[in-house]
Amino acid sequence: MKNSTSLIYNFFLIIGDFVALLAAFTGAYILRVSINHQQIVNHIHAKTYLGVFLVLLPFWLLIFALLGLYDSNIYERRFSEIARLFIGSFIGMLFVVFWNYLSVNPILPSKLVPIYGFLLSFLLLILMRTFSRIMREILFRFNRGLTNILIIGSTNVTSELIRSLKDSKKSGYRIIGIVSSEEIASKFNGIKNFDSFDSAIKSLNVKKISNIIQTELYKNEDKNRDILEFAQTKHIGYRFVPGNDELFVGNINVELFRSSIPVIAVHQTALFGWGRILKRAFDLILGLTLLIVALPFMLIIAIITKLTSRGPIFFRQIRLTRYDQKFQVYKFRTLNQKYSGLSPEQAFTKMGHPEYIEDYRSNGDKIENDPRITAFGRLLRRTSLDELPQLINVVKGDLSLVGPRALVPEELAIYKKRHTILSVKSGLTGLAQVSGRRDIDFEERRKLDVYYVQNWSFWYDIVILFKTIRTVIYGSGD
Repeated sequence: MKNSTSLIYNFFLIIGDFVALLAAFTGAYILRVSINHQQIVNHIHAKTYLGVFLVLLPFWLLIFALLGLYDSNIYERRFSEIARLFIGSFIGMLFVVFWNYLSVNPILPSKLVPIYGFLLSFLLLILMRTFSRIMREILFRFNRGLTNILIIGSTNVTSELIRSLKDSKKSGYRIIGIVSSEEIASKFNGIKNFDSFDSAIKSLNVKKISNIIQTELYKNEDKNRDILEFAQTKHIGYRFVPGNDELFVGNINVELFRSSIPVIAVHQTALFGWGRILKRAFDLILGLTLLIVALPFMLIIAIITKLTSRGPIFFRQIRLTRYDQKFQVYKFRTLNQKYSGLSPEQAFTKMGHPEYIEDYRSNGDKIENDPRITAFGRLLRRTSLDELPQLINVVKGDLSLVGPRALVPEELAIYKKRHTILSVKSGLTGLAQVSGRRDIDFEERRKLDVYYVQNWSFWYDIVILFKTIRTVIYGSGD
């Protein structure tokens, strides 16, 4: 690809990481040797110490590269970047300790130096990369470092893509032209529209095109071939957005079928094989730990629930999880006993207010001051403490800590993509719950569930868990 913006940014990331690591271990030396006057094991001169680290740091940067910290797809994945920096810093520290062990002459004056270096390196790396991002965004505002793209296609995805990229100060992309229908072009004033690819390349300065994004395939295969060959001969980046946006999601493998025919294998979810084993082990260990910690609080909540309202302490209901399996979910009862176990429609009808049904469904399955909920139940729901008994479901294996929302069979039966959602275990928390769950409707929440299923990763689970903690603390639960 002719555009060197990503290359330049990567270069500065490498330089920044190098400076941060060198500063971290310089600081570690000063903290242990110069400031802390306790006796040290090995008396190593500062110049010798720094000289050795100047040799070791390129290997540390290689570790970062192997972890994908210089890939362009890491730019917008802040949490994933931080997690990988932590792992890279830890592996780098182990590398230094191992080198010190193998070296004839020790390179570390004290055992505390690598620990100080690890902590300082992780902190300084985050600060340096944050600074790099800020500088990159500032350059975008001055139209510097933008990637020029030509978009080809007339599908709904085309409009969505243009809409997401048109603000170059935020996206880092500059749309220099589109080859699309007049209907789509009329929605975006100020962007040049061409009726054919040939007219676009004749009018535009080809040298300024960095990327071509095609959002649909023409019936005439020669047209598609011409676009791809043009991009390759002119060394322009080429991307294709499939018309079936559900096909190329989840886990994709390109393999040789019958040893000679290349095929693309599309799995319904990225969660299979080792991922399922890792996820279950994580659920069992963390779920059991959380359950033990939560038991005293659960006992207090159970007593208060029993004292403040008539009825059972726990609410039990049949829900769906992976492969359409039914299980009994456990929650603290938050509804008045006479409405417990009824659907919202049945409950509102029973209380003589069927008009609440439409408001409830249209408002994201909630209404202000829901009359079905007890006073203590409101507190439990606001703090999400009513969900604590579901840790029992997690330990049993009915639920995962993170996954699509566990719904009753009747609710999920109306959703056409239920088979995708039910290809993984339902979760105690999920993407929908941490994505403004009070403000999105049923359909949008199920789309988030589908996205999670098709794009699962272990790091994604960690991100959602941390966001769940933030959501609970700020009281944005439902």
